[in-house]
Parts: sequence; structure tokens; C-alpha cells
Amino acid sequence: MSQKIERLIEIMAALRTPGTGCPWDLEQDFRSIAPYAIEEAYEVVEAIESGDLAELKDELGDLLLQVVFHSRMAQEQGAFAFPDVVDGICDKLVRRHPHVFGAGESLTSAGVTAQWNEIKAAEKAAKGAPAPASLLDGVPLALPALSRAVKLQQRASKVGFDWNDAAHVMGKIREETEEVAAELAGSPVDFKALEEEIGDLLFVVSNLARHAKVDPEQALRSANAKFERRFHHIERRLAEMGSSPEAASLDEMEALWAEAKNLEKAKA
Repeated sequence: MSQKIERLIEIMAALRTPGTGCPWDLEQDFRSIAPYAIEEAYEVVEAIESGDLAELKDELGDLLLQVVFHSRMAQEQGAFAFPDVVDGICDKLVRRHPHVFGAGESLTSAGVTAQWNEIKAAEKAAKGAPAPASLLDGVPLALPALSRAVKLQQRASKVGFDWNDAAHVMGKIREETEEVAAELAGSPVDFKALEEEIGDLLFVVSNLARHAKVDPEQALRSANAKFERRFHHIERRLAEMGSSPEAASLDEMEALWAEAKNLEKAKA
């Protein structure tokens, strides 16, 4: 195993060697390849959701490449190298799991999460990191908007700034929906205000997902996949009838949508 990791590190070093390496790889810096790390992480999730383990293997390799790429660039600057990254995560996992690697008591899953956060906070304090100015500090801006909304809500809920249950959130959704409708009824429509109201509605919907213990990103990905399946059915059926979405009426497509929905229910 160590030899294979060494081979990967050597390949990355060769790609980054001036004069003999790859021109594209040599042009990159931390900022330019950062988006690829996000993209590869999403492709890992997609492979997991498809249940394709062969594809998951490939996508995990692509994600590992991002770690090696960043580590190589840091090594070139004398900051750290790949082995330091591995050592760091190994040490962190041991430190934050005293119930496994130390004399810590047996914990529930919720207890493990609380302990992890406590140890993480203590580590930051030991490093002399300044205390956050706000409870909301540290929620990454690069997170998908729905996921970040949930993280912000979770932080605020720690001090009681939260609704008691999902029923209260449903009431807020109705309120926000009415505000969106009011903006749509404007003449002319104030699109900036409309954008703000739709943003408020999405924020509250993500809060409903949190209270219902549903991942809103996962829920929306599933809804996207469902839409694709049913629209593909519309395209196939129209093609069988010698037609196409461009030539079909909305009523015809909605009937085929209902057909796809009923077929899915019959298979369930």
C-alpha cells in the first residue's frame, strides 16, 4: 500500500517538475484548482447515490488526486507535504476519539458528536486562536447554500434561537409564500424584492428539512433525479408517437408525466 501511495506522490512530483512536467499542472495554484476539489467531491456523492461501486472507486481516486496536488504545491513552498497531511488526520482522529483510543467512557452517537465539538474547541483555544466574534463565525462560505443555511440554523439553535417544532416552521413557510405571491402581483414586479422573498422562502424550507431531520441537499438531489426520470419518460413516449417535446402541448406532456408517476408507484 505504501509503495502505491509513493508512486502517486512521485507521479504528481513529475507533473509539477519545471521543464519536463505537464504545462497545465505547472500553471496551477491553490486557488485555481480549488473548484476541482468541490467538483470531485460532488462526483463521489453522485457515484454513491447511483450505487456504482466501480465508479465510486474512480471518483475517490480523483478526489485523492486533489489532496496530493495541494500537498505537492505546499511542499514546493516548504510548508508541508503529503505525509504531514496523513500524520495530521491520524493524530486528530485519535485525539477526538478518546472513547475508542483512550480511557474515555462509552458514548452514544450524540455524545460522540458533543465530545468531538468540545475537543475541537479546546484544540483551537490551545492554539491561541481568537474566540469567534459571532456564534455564526466559521460556517464555510463555499458550502452549498442549502447546506450552509442548515449550519447557520444549527448554530443559532444552540442559544435557543429556533422554532420548537416543524409545525411552527410550516406556518412560517405559508407566511413566506404569501410574501412571494405579493411580490409577483406587483406591477411592475420588483425583481430584487422578489429575489429576497424567494431567498427567505428557501431558507425556511431548509429549516423545515432540519427539523424533520432531512438533508435538504439530498432531498433536492433526489427531486432532481425524479424530474429527470419522468422527463425522460415523456421524451421516450413522445418519440414512440412520432412527436417531441417541442411539438407536444403542455397538456400532452403533463399526461405523460402522470403516466410516469403512476408507473413508478406501481413498481414501488
